[in-house]
Amino acid sequence: MKLTAQILLNPTKEQARMLSETLSVANAACDEISAFAFGKKVFRKFDLQKELYYRIKDTHKLSAQMVVRCLSKVADSYKLDRDKQRTFRKYGSIAYDTRILSYKTKSQTVSIWTLQGRQTIPYLVGGHHAALLAYQQGESDLVFKKGRFYLLATCEVPEDESEPFVDVIGVDLGIVNILTDSDGDTFSGASVEQVRQWYSGRRRVLQSVGTKSAKRRLKQLSGREAKFKKDTNHKISKQIVQKAKDTKRAIVLEDLTNIRKRTTVRKEQRSKHGSWAFRELRMFIEYKARQKGVVVITVDPRNTSRTCCKCGHCEKANRKSQSDFVCKKCFHSENADYNASKNIRNLGALSVSPMVSIPANILRIEKQAPRL
Repeated sequence: MKLTAQILLNPTKEQARMLSETLSVANAACDEISAFAFGKKVFRKFDLQKELYYRIKDTHKLSAQMVVRCLSKVADSYKLDRDKQRTFRKYGSIAYDTRILSYKTKSQTVSIWTLQGRQTIPYLVGGHHAALLAYQQGESDLVFKKGRFYLLATCEVPEDESEPFVDVIGVDLGIVNILTDSDGDTFSGASVEQVRQWYSGRRRVLQSVGTKSAKRRLKQLSGREAKFKKDTNHKISKQIVQKAKDTKRAIVLEDLTNIRKRTTVRKEQRSKHGSWAFRELRMFIEYKARQKGVVVITVDPRNTSRTCCKCGHCEKANRKSQSDFVCKKCFHSENADYNASKNIRNLGALSVSPMVSIPANILRIEKQAPRL
């Protein structure tokens, strides 16, 4: 499984200047390659290398391997479509491979190629990313962001073999409650919503002021809300995966692909709905589960919030409010998210029925619940 380790370079002022100049020249070379590729309609890396290798190498004074990396960057940029000429930011990221970058984990330094030759630069890294570096393979991206240089290293981390499971745990993802599982454990989204409202209000005020200092403050705030949400999603996903592993259960998730296209919300809820980072949370759960050897099952989310987990009756009116579920047929009532997580659990159990014992009422629910 491929994961990315992020390390912070700690160069001297002179080394920082060298890195900046290297990025600038390399991206200028990419612009020249892109102009040729678009003008001549030549987009394959092999063909571009045949036409431009020596010219780019001599003109921009780049090493052989850096020229190859620039050619690859341009060729990759045209894989999606070839309708528009690609241009590159002055300090856009450049991929380094093992020929022009090496890690010295014992001394926490990297040996990296620059226009002025190889430079040995110390780096800082957290415990989690330091562990990933033991599996570093392939390319690393040199990134310049907010005045700092980072290396994003590709790491091929071994996965645990999937362990046999004796049951499944249903997981309902939401906004008010970020996650509710079929055991009844809930992770509230109140703190996330409070942070979202604070940043939204702060941005609105600063944008209305429009002064240079306000713009500087906006730049400082950029990305902080996303980092907070990412950290929250990491913590939640870690807990749910660990619970599943400790109890020898598989995790059942809703397939929420294109959920924003399939659902509509009122105007005042658009910002809240649009900032819902459910895809990120699902991705975190899936990759952490793979690391731990926990099986993840996805099911169709339709009607899981409208169906009674007890009798299987499905009706829109069953959902009285965001938090309340009351079945119109059997009058079973409980928290709506908890009820949905049980339905998700039931659907997951049905999909792996030879491995999990299924109570009779679950089969009845599946037969009675209508499909839209």
